[in-house]
Amino acid sequence: MTNLTSRRGLLFGAAAVSAGAVLTGCTSNDPDDGDDKAADTQPAADDKPGKPVTIGYAGPQADHGWLNAVNDQAKKRAEKYSEITMEITEGSNDTAQQIGQIETLINKKVDVLVILPADGKALTQIGLKAMRAGIPVINLDRIFNSPQAYRCWVGGDNYGMGLNAAHYIGEKLKDKPDAKVIELAGIDNLELTQQRTQGFDDGLKNYPNIKKVARQAAEFTVESGQAKMAQLLQAQSDFDALWNHDDDQGVGALRAIEQAGRDDFLMVGGAGALSAFEAIKADSGVLKATVLYPPTMAASAIDLARALGQGKGIGGLAEFEIPSSVTCYSAVVDKENVDQYMPTGFK
Repeated sequence: MTNLTSRRGLLFGAAAVSAGAVLTGCTSNDPDDGDDKAADTQPAADDKPGKPVTIGYAGPQADHGWLNAVNDQAKKRAEKYSEITMEITEGSNDTAQQIGQIETLINKKVDVLVILPADGKALTQIGLKAMRAGIPVINLDRIFNSPQAYRCWVGGDNYGMGLNAAHYIGEKLKDKPDAKVIELAGIDNLELTQQRTQGFDDGLKNYPNIKKVARQAAEFTVESGQAKMAQLLQAQSDFDALWNHDDDQGVGALRAIEQAGRDDFLMVGGAGALSAFEAIKADSGVLKATVLYPPTMAASAIDLARALGQGKGIGGLAEFEIPSSVTCYSAVVDKENVDQYMPTGFK
């Protein structure tokens, strides 16, 4: 490891960058913009083994298909690199327990930490402690309260999920007068649920012929999806499309739809479960697409941790350093491209 004092200075200089920054290209096509030769000297991460890096990984308890996939993606990505050693904690949704696990990783003096906190706000202090100890932190998904608590945040785009779901549905219904849509949301008091709904509502504004006539919140579980979808179907006898925030609760929603004998609308899911991909590929029911909240973000976090530990930038960008924030795109997966995404589907 390098000198902790010098690392601390570098870390806090980098952390001053706004937490809201999204990974975008920063180069110019103007030949007068800087020295062209400088770009040729920029380092890029690659698959060739570099110096050894020990990554501490503190992930969530795998009590949901997506969370299990996140942990799996991180482990499998690390196995790709011979120079990476992983120190993995037992996943926990208990804040105090996870803080203790991260304390242990700090005491082991790992080179980089990748943390998906049970509660971003509650774990901010442990992120700050790691950074002050000279251990850079990759903050995964649930964001810490302070940008000083992490070197780089990697996560999904909840607003973009709703926006892209609305655009997909909108294009399918744009020629239908007085089209009606309904929404099966996730846990209503979570900010991510509110962001998904806001994106969906904003996206629908582009289609004045479409009106959202009902919204019901579920709990990201199969059971709640089935119960809440049954209520929606009973209350809404006529609609053209459904957006469901989460593919796990979507399993239950599809059960309710089948039990009701309904096939008169199209459904768009959310997250990217393997069961959703398989249903989309079969094309024998109402589910026609799903909007990704990709668990592959954990694999990307390992790539970024590796680059950070080896003092590299990342391929495709000219900068010497990794970015301060990476927001994963919420792609729409339908029958046309489902084969491409099938290997990323989670159970």
